[in-house]
This record gives sequence, structure tokens and C-alpha cells, in this order.
Amino acid sequence: MKSKMITLAGFLTVAALPVLAHHSFAMFELTKDVTYEGTVMEYRWENPHTHIIVKVDPGAGVDPGTVGTWDVEGGATNIMGRQGWTRATFKPGDRIKVVAHPMKDGATKGASLFYAIMPDGKRLYHDIARPKGDGGAQ
Repeated sequence: MKSKMITLAGFLTVAALPVLAHHSFAMFELTKDVTYEGTVMEYRWENPHTHIIVKVDPGAGVDPGTVGTWDVEGGATNIMGRQGWTRATFKPGDRIKVVAHPMKDGATKGASLFYAIMPDGKRLYHDIARPKGDGGAQ
């Protein structure tokens, strides 16, 4: 019986390692939402995270702090797919609006996706980083 318990404990430890390898959202300022309005340069439908590369050009109504090329990180394809996203959600050249949580360091042009507004006005959410009861996916 003791050897079975040791074997089970070892198995559970090894099975938990992928969870430990996944990064947290600690690098993002989850209490702050920033709007990035620009052109999709690239949309990566890949695991472990999807990415929308958005170029924000200076212009009327654009926050100067958002100008530049941003890597907006979404969730895994299976999570995003359950919320209506597909590999064809965006194509290069699409004009979109993205609301995301910026990096805490303020210097890195990266953010964690909260939601995106499609060219047709439809809103798609990625909401695993926001605490429940705080807006949530709609």
C-alpha cells in the first residue's frame, strides 16, 4: 500500500508540472484598461497564447502613450474559440479597437487582452484575467 501511495504522489507531482510552467498575469496592470486603436499587422492563432499585433499611429483622439506597435496577448485557442474567436477573426490591414491591460513596467509594448471591437462593431471578449464580478464577459 505504501508503494502505491508513493507512486501516486509521484504521478501527481509530474502531472502538475505543466501548470507550474505557465506564466501568471502578474506582469500586467489588471486594474487598468487601455484602448489601442489601430491596424492589425499580424494575428497569431497559436498556443499557448494568441497574439494580435496592432500598430497604433498618431492621430486625432489617439493617446500619445499608445502610439507604436503592440503585442496584445490573448488566451489559448481553445479558450478563445469558446468565446467566438477563430483563426480568421482578424486579417492584416483590419482597423480595430482593442481594450487591454498594459504591462506594469510601462516600457514594454505588450498587453493582456480584455476585449476587441471588430471592424463591424462586434465586441469579442477574452476575460480570464479579470476577477469575476468586475465587468466580466458580455
